[in-house]
Amino acid sequence: MSYANPDPDPDTTTGLEAGGEVPPGETPPAEGSTSESGPFEKHNPATGWSVVPVVLITLVVVAVLLFFVGYLIALQ
Repeated sequence: MSYANPDPDPDTTTGLEAGGEVPPGETPPAEGSTSESGPFEKHNPATGWSVVPVVLITLVVVAVLLFFVGYLIALQ
């Protein structure tokens, strides 16, 4: 992947006035694209859920389930 500088050099870009401003009626230079946002991160890829959030969610679900089962038993 080659990286192109999204900021044009005002000295070599046609259609720019001194200071890098675009004159009225002139199309401004192209903008950088999001495909050139940075290198692909290989050393720390996302692999999914870790153990701690899964255990915490399971504990909350079991606690809520026990609460409602206990509430149903108390109603009888």
